[in-house]
Amino acid sequence: MAAMNDSVVRRELVALLETRGAHMPFEEAVADFPDDAINRRPPHVDYTPWHLVEHLRLVQADLLDYVTNAAYVGVPWPEGVWPAPGARASREEFDASVAGFLADRDALRRMIEDPSTDVFGAVPSSARHTIAREIRLAGDHCAYHVGEFAILRQVMGTWPTSRAE
Repeated sequence: MAAMNDSVVRRELVALLETRGAHMPFEEAVADFPDDAINRRPPHVDYTPWHLVEHLRLVQADLLDYVTNAAYVGVPWPEGVWPAPGARASREEFDASVAGFLADRDALRRMIEDPSTDVFGAVPSSARHTIAREIRLAGDHCAYHVGEFAILRQVMGTWPTSRAE
């Protein structure tokens, strides 16, 4: 029974990390994003779609470092987890932000799926936090901003016409 419970917990943590279930997956939100909108600011918003994708990447990279590095040093807020307000990205940089986010998420997923990982054990640099807690935060943070990204696409008119409503 304990092995079955462990398997269920790991499966649920992966689903949460990948925002499967009640939320739009990251891959769907960023798919077919038009080049001409990468650096466009939506009405009444202080950042661009690329800023938001890069924010997701930076936060998740920091979290991956936190859960794997005993000598972890936090990044400064907000400059460590948001691009500079005037920063712009090319198509290649946008795609690199997406790829970096997915690569780090895959690393977190592999860690969760590894039976030698104690998901309820403390992270190496803090006895106050568990890996399960950090995965919960990563999933929650991603779901929030992916929803925001989807709404920005709606407001900006950047969904492909082929997308089923």
